[in-house]
Amino acid sequence: MQRRTLLKASLALTSLGLPAIPAFAKSPIDESKGQPFSFGWLKDKARKMARSAYQSPAEKLPEALASLAPLNYQKIVYDWHDALWSSDPKVALRVHFFHVGMHFNTPVRMHDVDPDTGKAHPIPFKPELFDYDHSGVDPKQLEGHNLGFAGWRLAVNPGGPYVNEVASFLGASYFRAIDKDKQYGLSARGLAIDTDEPGGEEFPDFTQFWFERPKDGSERVTVYALLDSPSATGAYRFDIDAGNAQGVIMDISAHVYTRKAIKRLGIAPMTSMYLKGTAQETARDTIYPLMHDSDRLSMWRGNGEWICRPLYNPPTIQFNTFMDENPRGFGLVQRDHDFNDYRDPVTWYNRRPSLWLKPTNKWGKGQIALMEMPTVGETVDNIVAFWIPEKPVHSGEHLHYDYTLYWWPEPPVSPSLAIVDKTWSGMGNVQEGWIPGNKSPDQYARRFAVDFVGSPLDKLPDDAHVTVNVSASNGKISYTSTHAMKPINGYRAVFDWMPTSDATTPVTLRAYLVNGNQTLTETWLYQWVPPAPQDRHY
Repeated sequence: MQRRTLLKASLALTSLGLPAIPAFAKSPIDESKGQPFSFGWLKDKARKMARSAYQSPAEKLPEALASLAPLNYQKIVYDWHDALWSSDPKVALRVHFFHVGMHFNTPVRMHDVDPDTGKAHPIPFKPELFDYDHSGVDPKQLEGHNLGFAGWRLAVNPGGPYVNEVASFLGASYFRAIDKDKQYGLSARGLAIDTDEPGGEEFPDFTQFWFERPKDGSERVTVYALLDSPSATGAYRFDIDAGNAQGVIMDISAHVYTRKAIKRLGIAPMTSMYLKGTAQETARDTIYPLMHDSDRLSMWRGNGEWICRPLYNPPTIQFNTFMDENPRGFGLVQRDHDFNDYRDPVTWYNRRPSLWLKPTNKWGKGQIALMEMPTVGETVDNIVAFWIPEKPVHSGEHLHYDYTLYWWPEPPVSPSLAIVDKTWSGMGNVQEGWIPGNKSPDQYARRFAVDFVGSPLDKLPDDAHVTVNVSASNGKISYTSTHAMKPINGYRAVFDWMPTSDATTPVTLRAYLVNGNQTLTETWLYQWVPPAPQDRHY
């Protein structure tokens, strides 16, 4: 899960841009070869591949590439003069390719699709497409090798002073995009297979891409991808809109064909990083108060209920699922965009995009899964969320999922009720007669405070009787209170949880605010793992 190592190469200075493409640019396409292409053809190809044994596309790279250190790999730069469609000034988009090397040893084949003829033309690897200065690689040693590429990235606005990168596909089936703040953050994947299963996770690869030449001036492009792995193949269509003011929008049609039975199939997986937040400020000893790409899993259930599940950096792997039928949407959200809460002028966590998924066909019954892994640093993605279909997945199946991804600062939809703003946690009340230093599980409490903001809280009269409805999966709630917080136009719910048996069993807490019979807020759902007695500080 070393996503930052995996994808750091895609971090072109998106906030600064790259030099514009000159008028004398040439095309990297091999116009002498071409074959008919359509999405139907690609689906048929993936279906036929699933009927045959898997053959790994990974290849042994020349030693000069296989032994590359990450910093030297990043010095191999694609020549933007040869970007795809750079020879046509009327096209508003450009595609730049990543070099194979280091652990990127799966050759990804690229093709350009002419929408007028319907033919796909290969884009062959050539050393002259790259600048190898200071990388330690001699391009002459690569001549004659059909290496393919490692991935690609998309840029817009070639007519302006800069070419701005907006999306990147690199490594396995990982991809990500930016919002209006022009900052990369969390990632998505084409498919997840057997995540958190004892036999280990399988990471499918996007092995080929087809780029359909955009209409003149359009900032929307259609890209097709072939996915391959030991357990499944897939045909994907990405309609990528880079022209929205809030950020990138991707309409995705995914057709998955199974080679074998899959114990845990993850549809539309997204991965992020959560090191420490308001509820875990002391989780790791850093100079920054908060460090996370996302702070919550937000779910809009099929029955209309909104759930906010703040993320957690646990002591051991935690895997939770949330039952649903035809979910209306879910995503890993970065709601806190206040620089003062992070004070990080290097990584700019306040600018990280949220990722919201909206199903656009019927997904049926299943579960939204959330896996949280312990991490001691910000270089590891420790958060994974995806959809698990309810029906067992057998070999020879065809599964079809359509959905839209919004890479925006905030999701495009929000509850009609007040939402969770922040979660806080600390020492609570203790039993009468408690002796300092006594770490008996029945004599201490953990206090939680949840801040809710938005309508209708901001319109309640001063004498409104607002209470918190809170429950726990184990243990007991020993204290509750609510407080109006005028500075944030919201309310704070405060409650203490106390264990009644095994003090280290994870507890799931659920809370929302009410005014009589009126529900005021979305549902706050949280999992907390009590520390072992020897690790308690009170």
